[in-house]
Amino acid sequence: MAVLSQKIKLVDSKGEKIVEALFDSVATYSFVKEEIAEKIEQVVRLPEPRVFSTAKEDVSLKIEKRISVDFYINGYRLSDEFFVSSQITEDVIIGVSTLQKWRLKLDFENEKIIVDPKVTRLIII
Repeated sequence: MAVLSQKIKLVDSKGEKIVEALFDSVATYSFVKEEIAEKIEQVVRLPEPRVFSTAKEDVSLKIEKRISVDFYINGYRLSDEFFVSSQITEDVIIGVSTLQKWRLKLDFENEKIIVDPKVTRLIII
């Protein structure tokens, strides 16, 4: 598993919080701890639960809630959907869907997250 850790700022309608985020190139989606999610945004119940496999072979994670939230990496504002869980050990897990959406690069040699400023421009056609 390839992971990096870095502080990010989550910001939304109820407030903001600086958290330690685990950038995980194996996790399919992004996740946030329930207590953090409730402090920054209105949590929304999913139409039906989703069950995720975990790194532990016999353990799965049932997810019933989500939030959409803005977050800042290296001063750049991004946004995405995060599944909410009280069972994850990290504050935030940034998964592959978010990494790909924002074309984030994980520089393992220098332990940095690279954000391309061109990708963060908001464009409407």
